[in-house]
Amino acid sequence: MVTDVVILAAGKGTRMRSDFPKPLHSLMGKPIIHYVLESAAPLVKSDPVVVLGYGAEQICQALGENVRFVDQGELLGTGHAVRQAESLLKGQSDLVLVTCVDMPLVRTRTLQQLIDTQKSNSGPMTLLTVYEEDPRGFGRIIRNADGKIQAIVEEADASAEQLEVTELNASMYCFNADWLWENLKNIKLSPKGEYYLTDLVALGINQDQDIETVPAEDPEELIGINTRVHLAEAGKILRRRINEELMLSGVSLMDPDTVYIESDVKIGQDTVILPNTFLQGETSIGNNCQIGPDTRIFKSQIGDSCEIEFSVIEESKIENGVDIGPFSHLRKGTHIGPGVHIGNFGEIKDSYLGEGTKVGHFSYLGNAQIGKDVNIGAGTITCNYDGHKKHQTIIRDGVFIGSDSMLVAPLELGENSTTGAGSVVTKDVPPDTVVAGIPARKIAKRKKE
Repeated sequence: MVTDVVILAAGKGTRMRSDFPKPLHSLMGKPIIHYVLESAAPLVKSDPVVVLGYGAEQICQALGENVRFVDQGELLGTGHAVRQAESLLKGQSDLVLVTCVDMPLVRTRTLQQLIDTQKSNSGPMTLLTVYEEDPRGFGRIIRNADGKIQAIVEEADASAEQLEVTELNASMYCFNADWLWENLKNIKLSPKGEYYLTDLVALGINQDQDIETVPAEDPEELIGINTRVHLAEAGKILRRRINEELMLSGVSLMDPDTVYIESDVKIGQDTVILPNTFLQGETSIGNNCQIGPDTRIFKSQIGDSCEIEFSVIEESKIENGVDIGPFSHLRKGTHIGPGVHIGNFGEIKDSYLGEGTKVGHFSYLGNAQIGKDVNIGAGTITCNYDGHKKHQTIIRDGVFIGSDSMLVAPLELGENSTTGAGSVVTKDVPPDTVVAGIPARKIAKRKKE
């Protein structure tokens, strides 16, 4: 059977207290809607249909391709929202799965169970339910004495007796497609001026049709995001899922409650993550590393056997056997070769450091190409910006940079050259040459070791 997916994302999300569309609020580094799309994607062959309203233009721009959009226009309830997808989907599929944008924790296997149940159901629809003492505004599942579902009553319309019901409608449905498109137009306008999708239950029962339900195995999957409190709660659950998966794969988290690791992060076996570490974006970390404590790594690639502590790494590449920190900052465009040492309070931007190079402490390297086995003394600065343009510094293999050297770019230091402490180097230095002074001048040839 062919299945299509409709995701309802038109609401204003007023309880978020934000001008920003709720589907685009960030959850573990990605928009909320990303997780709903990710859960549904393996179940269908065609692009999902997202029903938009508030913030439609922003959401379209954020999601781009592989999604079909329809605009609800007037926000007249969930039944009206699904009907907007009819022109795209009618006659295209056997089943229609309907879910909500504010349910980012639902797993693919739960949606698959919903679809599978409807495939074997002779009736027109199957809905997901959950048993919870905290109703969170969900509608109540009303059953008759035989246990057959009779209706879904929205919380705002429920009687005192109905409000005591703990079986809740999780707002996820799988419909027989032909029946859905035929009956959506029969939904009556509610006293609140909306068309409730849940009224299809009563319509089916009045037609002597069987309405099936699937109880959710894990109630945490059905935590809906209506407030920023719910957003934080969902984030905590998602973080735990990610951490557990990593630990089962061979990664050690010294204190899982104090690390933040986003879903796109890949970590190798026998790596240890220490407390207060943030790993974000498409970051990869190799085997046998020690990361943290108090470290942030964003969209970077870290090789094997690296140690990074109390430092910030952004959009950088670090090869095997590198140690960094404490209190260093690697900025966008940095590439660190194997076996490099970067000590405390080093800042590096848009630069390459060759194998075995050492940057001990208190140095800034920007727009620099640095060779192998170079020693960068404390307080060294590449003066790469002249107020108008950035310029490159090239430091060849085996160079020794004395403490407090100012390297005024554009500049090239030849192999095995040396700068004396406190030098201001404004001109290229030939290989095997020692320079010192302000401005630096040649004072000797460097002795062969």
